[in-house]
Amino acid sequence: MISCITRCYERFRLMSYRGLFRLLRERDGSLSATEAFAVDVIYLLRGPTVREFADCIGISQPNATYKVNNLIQKGYVKKIPSREDRREAHLLVTEKFMRYCEEGQGALAEKARLLKEQFSPDEVNTFARVLGALADSLG
Repeated sequence: MISCITRCYERFRLMSYRGLFRLLRERDGSLSATEAFAVDVIYLLRGPTVREFADCIGISQPNATYKVNNLIQKGYVKKIPSREDRREAHLLVTEKFMRYCEEGQGALAEKARLLKEQFSPDEVNTFARVLGALADSLG
């Protein structure tokens, strides 16, 4: 079972990297590899503060602020003031970044459709429960 999970994880990573490298084009406003990974982390954290982003990737808050400001300038991230504490802001990815994510989601939706055709509804439901439990256990 572990080899199946490892193979799926590796394939998901490869799909993700393909999408990220689409962002790395040589043109005005393109992202470096580090910036592409940073914006992806912001997306995966679902609205972190600069401090949460910094803590997640293990960098100082001033370094994180610098990275975030570059991503804002390039149009991939925006800051939204917190409703609870106006001194704080949450980081959200922009539509510019989401267009790349949607391409990957389309590929996953197609794979899910093929699985539904290949397996019974009970098997698909069991798979979904097992996959959900795995995702929950990863935190």
